[in-house]
Amino acid sequence: MSLKKQAIQTALKGDWQNAITLNKDLIKENPSDIDALNRLALAYAITGKINLAKTTYLKVVKIDPLNSIALRNLKKIKEKILKANSNSNYYINNKFLEEPGRTKVIELVNIAQPKIIEQLRTGQSLNLSIKRLKIFILDDKQYVGVLPDDIGKRLIKFIKGGCQYEAYTKSASAHKVTIFIKELKKSSRYRNQPSFIPNSESSLVLDKSKRSRDLESPEPIPSEADGHYLED
Repeated sequence: MSLKKQAIQTALKGDWQNAITLNKDLIKENPSDIDALNRLALAYAITGKINLAKTTYLKVVKIDPLNSIALRNLKKIKEKILKANSNSNYYINNKFLEEPGRTKVIELVNIAQPKIIEQLRTGQSLNLSIKRLKIFILDDKQYVGVLPDDIGKRLIKFIKGGCQYEAYTKSASAHKVTIFIKELKKSSRYRNQPSFIPNSESSLVLDKSKRSRDLESPEPIPSEADGHYLED
């Protein structure tokens, strides 16, 4: 495995001390390696070396003044959002406590490039943004991925009805990101409806719905019919 791949893997696994060592080695070979500098800066930040993180991000900006990763994380450092990962395993594990109907672990689709994904950390707060009948997952304003359509359409209905949710990174690798979404507030309008349906039950409901439509109408159902999830 190349030095670059090792450096990426250590970041994705959260092995920050080795990430510092490996990315330093890459930077010795190429002082203008922006990706390695960004990885090194993040590792510094997570291990509490905030000043070194800031200095390293500033090196990135000097090379590439428009680098979105460095600029975004410099802003987080200034606002004291990006800081040492002092959370205990107990805190992280409790953040991911599952409650039937109120929480769900979801694998994102159409995820961002690996250099974006490797900046994610387990337990990191993410934003939900509704665009074009889909729910986009963002790290601050940086695109991470999209919720699968079936889950996204259901949540859009609830969000527009007054329900509130929070999302966190659960795991991230170069080609796969899973997040944990939790219902924070249920509007009275949907008090008897769970935010999330178990996979087996969801499949059963979809199958029953399809059979019912087939009996009612021999004509093909247009794809736009999916929009009923958004109707009041």
